[in-house]
Amino acid sequence: MIPFIVIVLLFTLLAFGTPVGFAMTISGALGLYMVGGMTAVIAIFSSTPHDSAAVYMFVVIPMFLLMAEFVLRSGIADDLYTAASAWCGRLPGGLGIATAFAGAAFGAICGSSTASAATLSSTSLKAMIERGYEPRMAAGVVAISGTLAMLIPPSVAMVIYGLIADVNVGQLLIAGVIPGIVVMTTIIVTTMFLAIQDPKRAPIPIKVSFMEKIKLTRLVGPMLVLFVAVTVVIYLGVATPTEASAFGAFVAGVFYFTRKKRTLTETFDVISRSVKTSCMIAVIVLGAHIFSTFFAVTNVTQHVVTFIGTLDVEPWMVILGLVLLYIVLGCVMDQLAILVLTVPIAAPLVHALGFDLVWFGVIVIISAELGMVTPPMGLNCFIVSKYSGLPLREIFIGVLPHVLTHIIAIGILLLFPALTLWLPNNMH
Repeated sequence: MIPFIVIVLLFTLLAFGTPVGFAMTISGALGLYMVGGMTAVIAIFSSTPHDSAAVYMFVVIPMFLLMAEFVLRSGIADDLYTAASAWCGRLPGGLGIATAFAGAAFGAICGSSTASAATLSSTSLKAMIERGYEPRMAAGVVAISGTLAMLIPPSVAMVIYGLIADVNVGQLLIAGVIPGIVVMTTIIVTTMFLAIQDPKRAPIPIKVSFMEKIKLTRLVGPMLVLFVAVTVVIYLGVATPTEASAFGAFVAGVFYFTRKKRTLTETFDVISRSVKTSCMIAVIVLGAHIFSTFFAVTNVTQHVVTFIGTLDVEPWMVILGLVLLYIVLGCVMDQLAILVLTVPIAAPLVHALGFDLVWFGVIVIISAELGMVTPPMGLNCFIVSKYSGLPLREIFIGVLPHVLTHIIAIGILLLFPALTLWLPNNMH
C-alpha cells in the first residue's frame, strides 16, 4: 500500500508542474519516512546528496554540456551543414540528407538533442525552405535529426542511464555509435523516398563544383578533431570518459575563443548555462537515488522481478513490452524524467532476465528519442516550431514518416544485439 501512495504522490506532484528531481526527492523521502521513520530520512539525506554529486563519472555531464555550449556559440554547426549540403545537395532530398549528416555530426560533438534541434532549425531548416523544400518535410527532417544527439556519443542521456543503472559509461557511449549510424541511415532513406515520391517536395539546388566541395570539406576539420578528442580516445582506452569529456570541453573552448573575439559577459553566459543545467541534472540524479532507495527498502523491484518471472511469457515479450512502454511514456513525459523514473525498476528486471544492460540502455535511448518528436510533448517539434514559425501540427505531420521508420530501426537493433555490442565488446 505504501509504494502505491508514494507513486500516486509522485505523479500528482509531476501533474502540478513540480520539477522531476524535486518530485522524486519529496515522494521518495515521504516513502522512507512511512517505512523507517525520521531516522531513515535523516540517514538518506546525510549521505545521498554528497554521494550522488561526488561520483567521479558525474564530471562527464558538466564537461559535455560545456563542450556543447562552446560548439553552439562557435559556428561549427553552421560549417558542418554547409559542407554536407555541398556534397549531398544534388541527391533526391539532398539538403534533407545533409541535415541528417549534420545532425549526426553535431550530436557527435554536442550530446544535447534540444541544442541540436535548435541549431539545425536556425541553419538547415532556413536553407531548405529558401530552396523551395516543402516546409513540413523540411521541419520533419530537422526535428528527427536532432534526436541523434541522444544516441551518438557524447550523450548526456547515456551518462545518466549509466549512473542510475550502474553500467560502464565508457561502454555505453561507444555502444551508441553503430545504432546511431543505423538511425541516421533510416532518416536518409526516408528523406530520399519522400523526395522521389514527389520531387516538388525537394527541388534540386544549384550544382556545386568539385573543387568548391573540396574547399568546403576543410570546414569539417573541427568536428573531426572533437570526435577524436572524445569518442576515439575512449574507444582506444587512451582516456576514461571523464578525462575525455574534460579534454573535449578544452578543445571546444579553444575553437570558441580562436574563431572570434569574445567578451567577458558572453563567456560568463556560456559557462553559467552549462553550470545551471548541470545542477538541474544533479538534483534529478539525487531524486532518482532517493526514490530507488525507497524501492530497494520496500522490495518493490524484487517483487516486480519475481512477478514477471512467474508469468508464462518469453523474456523477449517482456523486452517488447518495455519498449512499447518507453515509446508511450515518451509521448507524454520528458526523456530525463523517463530515465530516472523507470531505470531503477527496469534495469534489475532486464538483468534478471539475462539481457545485457548496455544493449538495453541503447534501446531505451532510441525508444525515448521517439518521444522527442511525437505529440503531445514532442520537445524537438516545439523547438522547430519556435524557430521556424511553422504550426506545430505541420511539424508533427512532417515527422510522422520518420517515426514509422524509427520503429523499424528499433526492431533491427532488437533482432541483432551484436550491432550494438560489437564496438563496446572490442574496446581496449
